[in-house]
Order: sequence, then structure tokens, then C-alpha cells
Amino acid sequence: MADSLWERIEPLLPKVERRKHHPGRKRLDARKVLCRILFVLHTGIPWEFRPQELGFGSGMTCWRRLAEWRQAGMWERLHRLLLEELHAAGSWTGPGR
Repeated sequence: MADSLWERIEPLLPKVERRKHHPGRKRLDARKVLCRILFVLHTGIPWEFRPQELGFGSGMTCWRRLAEWRQAGMWERLHRLLLEELHAAGSWTGPGR
């Protein structure tokens, strides 16, 4: 994923603080998780069949993060941001134009 795209997406992600007591395993990097989610959504491959060589973490981890981000409204905010950028660039020809 291009750095310029990640710089626009990262601020939209919910911030999750580690617990002080019993912090558990460190969360997988959000950028890697997003790449895995996009790979699965683009290819249609089942979560558990994604090639391990890609190194994006387990399918269940990414599936949970997808649900977490959906519940937090991240996907709607990202959609709105990208539509606003298209509109500002004169590239949006959707409803209302």
C-alpha cells in the first residue's frame, strides 16, 4: 500500500490502548491487517486460505479487525474521505452533480 494512501487511512482507525495489567500479545500492525483485508476482499479467497508467505497475520485476526473497524465506523469515514477528495479534484460524477 502506498505511503500516501496509508497516511490518509491511519488517522481514521480507532486507537486501542494496551492494557497495563495482563497486556497479552501485542496487536498486529494495522497496516498489515488492512493489506490482508483488502487482499481477501479483492480476491474473494477465504480468510483461512490466504497464503502464509504474505505475512499479514491469521485470517481470524484480520476478520476480527474488519468487524472492529466496521463497528467503529472507520469504513464509512474512509468512504466519505475518498469521495470528498474525488469531488474536490473534479472526478466525482455521482448523484447530485
